[in-house]
Amino acid sequence: MKISIRYFASLREIVGTGEETLTVPEETTPAGVRALLVTRYPRLQTSLERCLCAVNRGYVAADSELHDGDELVFIPPMGGGSLEQ
Repeated sequence: MKISIRYFASLREIVGTGEETLTVPEETTPAGVRALLVTRYPRLQTSLERCLCAVNRGYVAADSELHDGDELVFIPPMGGGSLEQ
């Protein structure tokens, strides 16, 4: 099945593109895609470990099953702000 992956922030910088389409086996999960991406792009390891997963614009668990045509996004943690008042 084919899924699309969108990359933001540091992930986009590491991969070199904002989006790509992958062909993956049926019953693949975001965790499985994460492992595949780390194999293809080893520099993603640290960043992907801290990312949340979203499928079709909704947050999902890493063990959720993906379906043909799904859009998967790994959302990096946001930084910024200050604790000083």
